[in-house]
Amino acid sequence: MFEYGLITAAAFFAGILNAIAGGGSFLTFPALVYIGIPPVPANATSAVAVFPGYFSSTIGYIEEIKAFDRKQLWQLILMACAGGIAGAMLLLITPGALFRGLAPWLLLLATLLFAAGDKISLWMERQRNGGGNAEARSHPLAVLLVSTYGGYFNGGLGIILLALFSAMGFRDLNLMNGLKNGLSFLLSAVSVLTFAIAGVVHWPQALVMMLFATIGGFVGARIARKLPRAWVKRFIVTVGALMTIAFFVFQ
Repeated sequence: MFEYGLITAAAFFAGILNAIAGGGSFLTFPALVYIGIPPVPANATSAVAVFPGYFSSTIGYIEEIKAFDRKQLWQLILMACAGGIAGAMLLLITPGALFRGLAPWLLLLATLLFAAGDKISLWMERQRNGGGNAEARSHPLAVLLVSTYGGYFNGGLGIILLALFSAMGFRDLNLMNGLKNGLSFLLSAVSVLTFAIAGVVHWPQALVMMLFATIGGFVGARIARKLPRAWVKRFIVTVGALMTIAFFVFQ
């Protein structure tokens, strides 16, 4: 009962955090490791628990996505799916002991990326030139590499995708957010399917966490209108830092 209470609470608050500012994996992954699930299956189960939220986030930007160049969109979709599968396969062949050693460094990277998110967004705003996306060009290899990271360990994925789109010449932030959410959903979906086929997902925990993460997402959408985002972000960065320190100390 304690274990299920812990992971349902982690999933619920992860849903809230993802709806407000992101960073839910800082709660779900450590919670699964804490209850005794090995790091690789814990990462796979965490991915299953939180990925449905990407879909609803994508719907909010569907008009911008529909207006985007079809050829480039399909390029991005194919690279995201290929990268998601590649990252998942890479995780599956990573020895548990090696991933346990990598986990604190991955958490540290994700925390730093999340902490720098506003500065990256500010830099992107400064790059805006009012020219829309006429000069934007997708770079399949870059998208493939970032998607591979997302399939392997998706902490900080959204920030990396936004920075990549900006470097490609995209200037419409609504379109960038739509593509970020859509590609995150697709690469997470194929990686989750890969994990499921490989049999590394702990389904009893995953299904319960999916339910509570979804409920948390609805609650978070309401809270997002009332709480200052800066407060929430500081809390997430603090949680990420504490989880990182804990993994370095107790791995």
